[in-house]
Amino acid sequence: MVALRELVSHLDNYLQCAQFNDYCPNGLQVEGRHEVGRIVTGVTASAALIDEAVARNADAILVHHGLFWKGDDPCVIGLRKRRLAALLRHDISLLAYHLPLDAHADCGNNVLLGRQLGLQHAAPVATVPSSLLWRGHWANAYSVAELIAMLESRLATRVVYAGPERGEIQTVAWCTGAAQKSIEQAASLGVDAYITGEISESTTHIARESGLHFFAAGHHATERYGARALGEYLARQFSLQHENVDIHNPA
Repeated sequence: MVALRELVSHLDNYLQCAQFNDYCPNGLQVEGRHEVGRIVTGVTASAALIDEAVARNADAILVHHGLFWKGDDPCVIGLRKRRLAALLRHDISLLAYHLPLDAHADCGNNVLLGRQLGLQHAAPVATVPSSLLWRGHWANAYSVAELIAMLESRLATRVVYAGPERGEIQTVAWCTGAAQKSIEQAASLGVDAYITGEISESTTHIARESGLHFFAAGHHATERYGARALGEYLARQFSLQHENVDIHNPA
């Protein structure tokens, strides 16, 4: 068991939360019981994940996407009310780490996506701790069709592609989640391809006009690794019981 306050303080420091100007609160979003012995991790604080945490007698839930975002309606009604009610009724804490969990050098979504895809010399483009765009390369080049097949197999996802119909792909930039707006920055790096989670209408035109191979591999699929790795880290650090629950999401 570990005190909730100690756990939160450790995570805030470990993930360097003070380095980030995020659009959600990072850290403890809902306070539950004061000691934590069992933790459930997942991508998003959905009702389904909360129900799984209740069924598994969790003391705390740790996610990448929490309940509160800048610009949201602050009223506690509807879906938010039902999720909060379940957490409070069962005295379960909710911890959420967004950009700090994308950028972390060991448990971050970006570094772990690079490992999952077998990329070599994976590193953030910038040297600041909050850098979110990464780059690396494969030992061998892929065709567009081969890379789509590899991404879909390793990430258990469906890929949306935009860009040139042909060409070899060996160097790549990536940023997990909804980072399609970084496509022009990726193109400026001179890499063959850019991988992220989502695609916008304008993304297709930018990819075609810049000659960049663009792959949208799913917001959930590209970000399912960080929270799990962070839970495994906490289990080792504090001798906690940890379970990761992957709630299916095709987006």
